[in-house]
Amino acid sequence: TIVPDKRLEVLEGLCNPKRVIPATVEIVDIAGLVKGASKGEGLGNQFLANIRETDAILHVLRCFDDPNIVHVDGSVDPVRDKEVIDCELQLKDLETVENRIAKVQKQAQTGGDKNAKKLFDILCRYKAALEQGKSCRTVALENAEEEQLAKELFLLTNKPVMYVCNVDEASAKTGNEYVEKVREAVADENAEILVIAAKIESDIAELESYEERQMFLEEMGLEESGVVRLIQSAYSLLN
Repeated sequence: TIVPDKRLEVLEGLCNPKRVIPATVEIVDIAGLVKGASKGEGLGNQFLANIRETDAILHVLRCFDDPNIVHVDGSVDPVRDKEVIDCELQLKDLETVENRIAKVQKQAQTGGDKNAKKLFDILCRYKAALEQGKSCRTVALENAEEEQLAKELFLLTNKPVMYVCNVDEASAKTGNEYVEKVREAVADENAEILVIAAKIESDIAELESYEERQMFLEEMGLEESGVVRLIQSAYSLLN
């Protein structure tokens, strides 16, 4: 997906280059997570393996009421839905962390390998957080060296995350109570939130011209489409 950037249009007009190559980002749809995925339920390990290959996570949460669209758990509760996913990822990370601790603990204790000692310390901090039901991204790292060691662990809950709140049309501009509950729930996570109305995006996609799309957005009180904001925000998550 091409990352929309108005600055590029300005530069193109000033410099008139022979070729313009915009930044791109690949967004993939990963589905199939159920309770027990960390133990192989549902698509389980396949789902977790797909997430491990990504650089960031966009977690779409239902934040609207509609009796015609049944929720798999019987009620709309985005915080609960978030916590279900978190729990499965945290359980898998805890398994990974405990396995790595078993491998590096002896090296760390002998004191001959400085990196092993530092890695062991990071792993212990991650283990403590995971056992408290917290994601690894909530653990503060002290310097670039620790960040590099942590990055090489490829932990699922250490990936940058953005929660995409899918709201009803009336809530597209200001959000709603569900969105506020999500904000409260992720306050200590170092995560971003994006509010988007999928129904509006579907309607915009059916319009043929740029002018029609802009008029539609103005009528809704929006400056940019949710898709544009989503692509830009997803790109900004990447290091």
